[in-house]
Order: sequence, then C-alpha cells, then structure tokens
Amino acid sequence: MMSSITAVYPHQFLPPKQMENDDHKEVPDNASEHCPGTRSEDAGKSDACAGCPNQEACASSAPNGPDPCYLHVNSYLVAIAERIATVKHKILILSGKGGVGKSTFAAQLSFALADMDYQVGLLDIDICGPSMPKMLGLEGQTIHQSNLGWSPVYVDSIGVMSVGFLLPHPDADITWRGPRKNGLIKQFLKEVYWGELDFLVVDTPPGTSDEQISIVQFLKETGIDGAIIVTTPQQVSLIDVRKEASFCKRVGIRVLGVVENMSGLSQPVSDLKYLKRAKTRREEPEDVTERVLAVLREKASELLGLVAFTEVFDSSGGGAAKMCVEKGVPFLGKVPLDPQLCKTAEEGKSCFGRDECWVSASALSAIINQWSICDQFMKNSN
Repeated sequence: MMSSITAVYPHQFLPPKQMENDDHKEVPDNASEHCPGTRSEDAGKSDACAGCPNQEACASSAPNGPDPCYLHVNSYLVAIAERIATVKHKILILSGKGGVGKSTFAAQLSFALADMDYQVGLLDIDICGPSMPKMLGLEGQTIHQSNLGWSPVYVDSIGVMSVGFLLPHPDADITWRGPRKNGLIKQFLKEVYWGELDFLVVDTPPGTSDEQISIVQFLKETGIDGAIIVTTPQQVSLIDVRKEASFCKRVGIRVLGVVENMSGLSQPVSDLKYLKRAKTRREEPEDVTERVLAVLREKASELLGLVAFTEVFDSSGGGAAKMCVEKGVPFLGKVPLDPQLCKTAEEGKSCFGRDECWVSASALSAIINQWSICDQFMKNSN
C-alpha cells in the first residue's frame, strides 16, 4: 500500500526558537518562544515556561546541575543516527572561498558515482546560497512528505535535498543567523528519508562556520568518511584552503584530498575569439576571428581539432599540489576551466558521456580513479 504524500512548504520550517539577540543562551529546539534558557535562575519558573514540554525538567535542575538541554541534544543525535543508518558513506565537499566551483564538483561527482551504479544522495546545506536545484536541473521542484519522512527530489537516480526546494520563488533570500541554519540542517538530517544509499555527498557553503560545525556535530557519531576540499590555483584561495584543512584536523575529519579547479583554461581552437591589437588605447581591438579561421581551414585544418590551453590564475607558488605536500594531505588532481563544463552545469546536466565536455570529463574521471574512492570505501564496508 502506498504511503500518503503531502507537500512541504516554507512555513513548515522548524528552526530553533533561540532568541537571535541572545545567542549565548542554551535553549532546546522545542522550547517556548521566550524561553529564558536552561541555565537561567528562571528556568521552568517564568511565565514563558507555561506549557513548554521541558518545564518540569528545567524547574527541577539547578543552574549548575545536569542540563536538560544536554539531554535534548542527545535525543536528536540518536534520532539522526537512526535516520542515517541506511547511508553507508558520508562525504563532505568543502572550500575555503566561494566561487571556486565546489558545487559544480559536488554535482558532477554525484553524477559520476550514479553512473557507476551506486545509490547516491546529495544534501545541499548552503542555506543562504543553495545551488543544487540549478546545478541538477531541478528548479521549481518541491519537497513532499510521506509517513516515512521528507522525500528527496530525484534526478536520474540521485536523491537531492536543498533549502532551494522550500523557497516560494528562486529570488527569495534567506537571511538567517546561526541557530536557524543549525535548526534546518538538523531537520534535514532527522526528517529526510534517503532509503539505502552507498554515498551521501554533502555540499557545504565556503568557509568554516555554522553549517560546517553543525554537519560535523550531527554526523560525526554516525561516521563521516572524510572531506574533499576544492580550490583554485592562486594563493588568495590556497590561504583559506589551509585553514579548511586545519579545521578538518581539529574536528577529526579526514581530508580525502584536494582538487585544484579552474586549473588553466582549455578551449577548442575553433571556439577561440581572435583580436588584433588596436593602434591606440582609444580604439577598440579589431575582431579578426573569421580571417584566422579561414586561414586555418585552408592552410592547417588539422589545427582546428586541437584544444588550446593557457594559465588563468597565477600558480607560480606551486598551486594546490605544493600546498598538499606542506599540509600532508592527498592531492587528487586538476580540473581545467572548461566553458563546456560551465554550460553543462548551467543546464543542470552531467558532463560525462557528452563529447563536447571531454576535456573536463576526462579530468574529473582521472580524479575519481586516482582517488579509488569506490573500491576503497566499498571494500571497507564489506
């Protein structure tokens, strides 16, 4: 018999009711609106405590005694562990800076794993900037709820969950402080029914702040296999990647490796635009593309089948490879800045199996093969 299914709407978010102007108070998620905090002298005694399910526990606890909030934390960690028990492997996708292609990598990694006949889920916890509905061609989709929990939105065989599915329209902003972000991530982990998964890929926002701390806290007891860090070659990005690696070490998350994205521009010679330098700075460069292509077609047609490559970012400092040696973490490889991959991501499609994406698809495949993630993880799980 099929389970009943209902839509989930934005007003059904259940974020913590912690006072946003008093973030230091310890407040259970199910507390009443004006909770004084479990450590307050008024805990369980104030008018705001009337009707709260925690009132009796708070009233019977001294300010320096056992904290009922601690018991509540333990209860939701148990609930998360039970919900995630059907997921074999959890992988975090991290970056020190925004705009380095982390979400593109997370989406294409999910496509690659699914193509290898693994059951894959993709959890987007970038609360203020969710990209996965666009990256996977799922814009306009909504979440539904059954008696098993929230149902992911599916593309091919990949189950996807994102706050983007809960917004009234794509331009709607989410302006939340840490406690509310924390609450929604917790709700995703407690409520989403993934079924049996080989891999859960978690796309995080850049940096080392609320979302990263929350996902590590909530999932660590269930076993996080590790994190992949995405960067670009220049030092301004690598500075923050070092911090990301330090964060992983401090919280006990293994760095599975670092990917250097946008590592040079690769583009077919026939797709390049050719300009002739102007005689003065006030003049526009002359577009001589058609003339150049005509000469190539006539004199050297074989060159039109080549791919041109040039560095975009300054990698004179050694790039991600050198940084990995210094930090003692694996270097997984490089992915070029490929206009065809950018187009494919905008269309919400996989780059694998598309002839026009062969440059980036080859690089991504080499990373996955060099990583040997599937053989390594699946062998360890047997």
